[in-house]
Amino acid sequence: MNSSLRMNSLGEGYRALVIGANGALGSAFCELLNEDPKCSVVRELGRNSVPGLDLEKPESIARAAAELSEEAPYQLIVHAAGLLHRDEIKPEKSYSAIEADALLAVFQVNALGPALVLRHFLPLLDPRGAMAVLSAKVGSIGDNRLGGWYAYRASKAALNMLIKTAAIELARTRPHARLLSLHPGTVISVLSQPFRGASAARPATIAAHELLSLIDRLGPADSGNFFAYNGERLPW
Repeated sequence: MNSSLRMNSLGEGYRALVIGANGALGSAFCELLNEDPKCSVVRELGRNSVPGLDLEKPESIARAAAELSEEAPYQLIVHAAGLLHRDEIKPEKSYSAIEADALLAVFQVNALGPALVLRHFLPLLDPRGAMAVLSAKVGSIGDNRLGGWYAYRASKAALNMLIKTAAIELARTRPHARLLSLHPGTVISVLSQPFRGASAARPATIAAHELLSLIDRLGPADSGNFFAYNGERLPW
């Protein structure tokens, strides 16, 4: 793989915004975008950034968007934050393991928070820009063959519906913009480390390069659809 990145669909001097910049993939996105000679600004948002954005604190999402509105529009917005496990939250192997508190926490980070990101940050997107939200193949209802992982699967399925719905609305006013749901594959990170398949995980830099290259190739006709990192269109 050529390690250099050049996003040709976003114009010279494009401005990029990465939400979830403190994670493995978020950091890799920022690193690659900072190296792209066509990119003039990479704004990094996370819990500890200035302004800060915490998906479990809705007011921080609105506040961050308001503070960045003068810098807008952004030609690229990437949402790279998500939650699979932490502390007492583990992916459920059976419906007997479903707990309300864990379900709410996972939905807050994977669906409710991103819904507010769409509300507050889509207005900051350039009319010909691209916004990509990281989802997961396990959120595909049509592709679910193994079961389990109730909260994560359901929250990502909800996220996909939010993206699809927002893309329909976006197309009415900004028909040249792109809003995409992307599956990054298994990436070497704190998120994937405890699970089967982690041994086959790809480095975050490779995954981020593949995803950015995919965003660059996809056009307005692809807006509102669900793609894997290799360009495969995934079923909802």
